[in-house]
Amino acid sequence: MQRHAIQPLKLTAALVGFLAMSGCGILPHAAAPNRPAVDLAVHPMAPRELTKVILPTYRIEPPDVLQIDAINAVPKPPYRLRTFDSVVLQVTNTLPDAPISGTFVVEPGGVINLGYPYGRVKVSGMTVDTARTAIETQLKQTLKDPILSLALGDIAGKQQISGQHLVTQDGTVTLGTYGSVLVVGQTLAEAKRSIEQHLSQSLEEPEVSVDVYAYNSKNYYVVTQGAQLGDGVSKFPVTGNETVLDAISQISGLTSVSSTTIWIARPGHNAEGCDQIMPVDWVGLTQRGDPTTNYQLLPGDRVYVAQDELVATDNLMAKIISPMERVFGITLLGSGTVFNLKRGGFGGGGGGF
Repeated sequence: MQRHAIQPLKLTAALVGFLAMSGCGILPHAAAPNRPAVDLAVHPMAPRELTKVILPTYRIEPPDVLQIDAINAVPKPPYRLRTFDSVVLQVTNTLPDAPISGTFVVEPGGVINLGYPYGRVKVSGMTVDTARTAIETQLKQTLKDPILSLALGDIAGKQQISGQHLVTQDGTVTLGTYGSVLVVGQTLAEAKRSIEQHLSQSLEEPEVSVDVYAYNSKNYYVVTQGAQLGDGVSKFPVTGNETVLDAISQISGLTSVSSTTIWIARPGHNAEGCDQIMPVDWVGLTQRGDPTTNYQLLPGDRVYVAQDELVATDNLMAKIISPMERVFGITLLGSGTVFNLKRGGFGGGGGGF
């Protein structure tokens, strides 16, 4: 009997060995989720802990957040003052106890407050030269012969350029009153040129710096099989240095329903047309410090953590048995209630005689 039982096992082993040499997976992972298809051809070339690679040039996509700073934002002449612009004003021959010197902000309403006793002057919509004349006219009501110099300090539009800007769903960033600029699919250098070209419509030789403040569009995923209780999916941004061990640490390690069967599912196909499934030797990685399968993660990678089959079987049995227990419990409760009612009724009837 034992000799006959061994024969099918030998045939199965031979079949598995033959399929393994074909280059693609032994079985589709849908049919055997805990035995991922293995394509050994991609593993030696895959970047890992000690042989990491630099990721391709980053391309901007929604919903990245860009840090844009205005290095040079001088408006084209003739510039007209607006609310929250600032001007540098210096006046001589003022009252001894009321000097006028420093930076003044155009307040809401388009006015500059010169302080007591000079009052306020409306300058919104004026050029710097026109504003100088208006201020001088205002000061002559109090001073005999004021001499003043006025220069543009900072423009409110510069504050709208500088800061964090979300790449919206249509692939643009909004620069306040300067409008929106299309940056989707561009590198940081290309986005810098696009923004500067757009600002050149309003500014004189504008210059900005562009960097990524939040990497929101390039992510990897950690998928944990839930042992019949629902799978979990966690998303983390790719910054170019993450490995499998980093990914597992992001979910605080393996849970009580997880097994040590882990692999990376990488989108796309390799040269042979097979799915890129890269098994991870968890025991070797953690207990022996073997970096061979501590692969570097790329955008779109899925780190799949398979379930513990014993726990999954136990949960499955509980899901099957639990409804039966409820039905039996309700049946027993109903039977007991009927029995007690009948017993109480007979007792009452017997007491009447």
